[in-house]
Amino acid sequence: MTNDILARLEQLETRLAFQDDTIEQLNQEITAQGALSARLQAQLSMMAQRLKDLQPSNIGSQADEPPPPHY
Repeated sequence: MTNDILARLEQLETRLAFQDDTIEQLNQEITAQGALSARLQAQLSMMAQRLKDLQPSNIGSQADEPPPPHY
């Protein structure tokens, strides 16, 4: 009976060690994903600002155009 309990205890310790390793790997992956997300957000903000800063085109808006003669 003692050997059975020791074997079960060893099995539980082994499973716990694997779970700890898995948790650490997942934590590292989440940290990397967070950093990537922050970089992508910064790039998106920069691109949005660049679009706002672009010079307007030489083509006027349709509101500035007079209606065609058949109106």
